Amino acid sequence: MERQDVPAWVLALEQEHLEFVRKFVLNSGSLKDMATSYQVSYPTVRTKLNQLIERIESVQQEDVEFINMIKNLVLDERLNLDIAKVIIDSYRKDQTK
Repeated sequence: MERQDVPAWVLALEQEHLEFVRKFVLNSGSLKDMATSYQVSYPTVRTKLNQLIERIESVQQEDVEFINMIKNLVLDERLNLDIAKVIIDSYRKDQTK
């Protein structure tokens, strides 16, 4: 997979988070098995998973904020609607790669 094809939320993750995701998949999503693998308690693994979920959601929230900013520029007549559509379409296309 080429770097430009990697979704933005994956690129935003630190190496530690990527390793957690890898182990999570290899353990078939079992938090109990993850706890054993990391030699920690189930609640500790659950907390780590919650932190990862929050990180992914924050990247998605940043996307929404960017699009809202572009829309506000149009409403304030600081940006042409046609140009805004091109920017948003291009941004969304880049985010799905």
